[in-house]
Amino acid sequence: MPSEAPPTKRSETTQKPPSGRVLQFSIFLRNRVGAFLDVVRMLAEHHVHVLATSIESSSDTAIVRIVVSDPDSVEGIFHLHAIPHAVSPLIVVELKEATQLAEVLSALLAAEVNIYGSYALLTRPNDNPTLALHVEDYDCATTVLKAAGFSLLDQADISR
Repeated sequence: MPSEAPPTKRSETTQKPPSGRVLQFSIFLRNRVGAFLDVVRMLAEHHVHVLATSIESSSDTAIVRIVVSDPDSVEGIFHLHAIPHAVSPLIVVELKEATQLAEVLSALLAAEVNIYGSYALLTRPNDNPTLALHVEDYDCATTVLKAAGFSLLDQADISR
């Protein structure tokens, strides 16, 4: 049996979650025309597609949050091109109808789970609306949403 390479030490903010979890990359860019397009084109050159995005900008900088088709490749691409970023796990909830948003939020409120951010995916893996959530307590939120009857999607589901 071949020996495995020892795990590399990563900082708390970039620690990779267990396999299958959807990852959010928060990219720190100068707020200039075309900066995000440059990143999207660079990823496309490596056959990586942006599946969801959210942008917060100020006069000088922008934080662009993305979900991609191949998070493992993106880590390497961003390191190679010295693109500052952070990685966080996301919960992707599949809704049967867009009107279920209130039910998702109510379930999380009842469990007192804070939501740091959310956005819809550009793709619809099962032809249903999907909502990406960055939450304070990932494990609690997944348990609560599953108990409430919601389907949660993993990376393989959204990368199809």
